Amino acid sequence: MARTASNATRKVPRGATRRKEIAAVAARVFLKHGFADTTMQMIACEAGGSKETLYRHFESKEALFAELVGERASLIAGPDSGLGRDEPPEKALYELGLTLLRLMTRDDSRQLFGIVLAEAHRVPDLAAIFYQRGPGATLGRLTDYLRSATHQKRLRCNDPLRAARLFLGSVISHYHLHVLIGQPSGGATDREMKKHVTAAVAMFLAQYGHPTANVARTR
Repeated sequence: MARTASNATRKVPRGATRRKEIAAVAARVFLKHGFADTTMQMIACEAGGSKETLYRHFESKEALFAELVGERASLIAGPDSGLGRDEPPEKALYELGLTLLRLMTRDDSRQLFGIVLAEAHRVPDLAAIFYQRGPGATLGRLTDYLRSATHQKRLRCNDPLRAARLFLGSVISHYHLHVLIGQPSGGATDREMKKHVTAAVAMFLAQYGHPTANVARTR
């Protein structure tokens, strides 16, 4: 009997693990049906649980959407990223830029952008949630990193927010337009993205690198 209970526990994880499972299911449902046409009941059914269980983890559909956007932003600039580990600027910026570009050009990211653009007028809070938990969070974390690196004399950013915007802009560049409209046809290869990010980092450090910093080259 105890063995059966143990197996059941493994099949239906609790706590943080279950929360992540629900968020992953919600992402699939959102991408399939859009935000406005998705209901909490649909997500609960897809997740194999009750709506009551779903509400114990997430108070609303908006909270679920914020969770999945926040998870993606955490991959770019969260605690486990180069910024979070306080790596040297060249390494931290290269890692951030490449992760951002790879994530942004994925098919599911294209779908997510499409949902936000198509439904923001029907659900006014959707765009705000997307920006605050996604691009806005990444911008804030990069700004904090640049400010700290400047205090440590690893960089020279008198206006960290402007510097962060310039770096992120140089990375997403024309790739963002391609994600939104699919033109020009054909996606960038990983090799092209690495070369692009390397150039963006070099350009940034040429402007904001500290003259006395010993910045390790990213390989």
